[in-house]
Amino acid sequence: MKIVILGTRGIPNHYGGFEQCAEYLALGLVKRGFEIVVYNSHNHPYQEKEWNGVQIVHCYDPEYKLGTAGQFIYDLNCILDIRKRKCDIVLQLGYTSSSIWGWLMPKKAIITTNMDGLEWKRTKYSNTVKKFLRYAESLGVKYSDFLISDSIGIQDYLQKTYNASSTYIAYGATIFKNNDIKILTEYNLLPFEYDMLIARLEPENSIEIILDGVAEAKLLRPFLVIGNHETPYGQYLKQKFSSHSQIKFIGGIYNIDVLNNLRFYSNIYFHGHTVGGTNPSLLEAMASNSLICANDNDFNRYILGDDAVYFKDAIDVKNHLLDIQYQEQKFQLCLMENTNKIDKIYDWELIVDQYAKHFTEISKQIK
Repeated sequence: MKIVILGTRGIPNHYGGFEQCAEYLALGLVKRGFEIVVYNSHNHPYQEKEWNGVQIVHCYDPEYKLGTAGQFIYDLNCILDIRKRKCDIVLQLGYTSSSIWGWLMPKKAIITTNMDGLEWKRTKYSNTVKKFLRYAESLGVKYSDFLISDSIGIQDYLQKTYNASSTYIAYGATIFKNNDIKILTEYNLLPFEYDMLIARLEPENSIEIILDGVAEAKLLRPFLVIGNHETPYGQYLKQKFSSHSQIKFIGGIYNIDVLNNLRFYSNIYFHGHTVGGTNPSLLEAMASNSLICANDNDFNRYILGDDAVYFKDAIDVKNHLLDIQYQEQKFQLCLMENTNKIDKIYDWELIVDQYAKHFTEISKQIK
């Protein structure tokens, strides 16, 4: 069975969640005997046509020139290329910039789409953009033969809003075992003597709320902000908190071993995401034995349950920073339960098996 993966900037991952998902899926599916093609931006750091058994196709991506508008052109270029190839299934990871071209998808291929989160809820977008995203969401449903939800909340939303059934398949993670304390020396850190967050620096990820709490706590221990800060919002945050030397804007880190070690040795890991389903960085934090302080919303509580602490505002963040020590005995059960969830529910091998089952089942459908 030949499967094309569309909707990311490409693999190996140099960007974010869907790229990481594509990377793990592609590798896992190749091992299970599937023929996999992944589309990469033309300027992706990896320029070869094959990666660990995965076929790579590069398409022109003008995002670096045009910004967000370039993503629509890139997706169009990918879809036009797919039309020239024979494939059994097209897996779309997301719909934002591809669904308007859904009518161009090859008619003989089965289209299945991971609907991601509720993009139109993101606070960074204007009302006009939010209206477009809801329209794009409806097109994603319309032009897909099958849908995938990465959380029960998204699954319920699709059913209620579009009367559309979907297959629930979460993101995955792998339990972290290769801890290397030497990595901390590169950042002048001591084990469990710093706190951190990893996220795109966007308003809906609660970055400012968290950092307001850090500033109010007035602790001397470092607080790492890992994510690309060379954006207007990133510059705003750096300027606002420039007088707080304990807040350190590290930039983006995409080496999974480095990230896992930083999470593993942190005192508290803050997860501020408010929009979306099963967030990859949350699962990775669980897999890295991190003590998690999460934004108090249904998506996060569905995954974490009672095995985390939660915040609603900067005062909550401040209080947790002042009161909590990772090594306290009362939190050890939380850490153990979270790693058990990864092992039994969210392990990447299990997730790849679920995708493989999904593909096998839908391939029986005749178009």
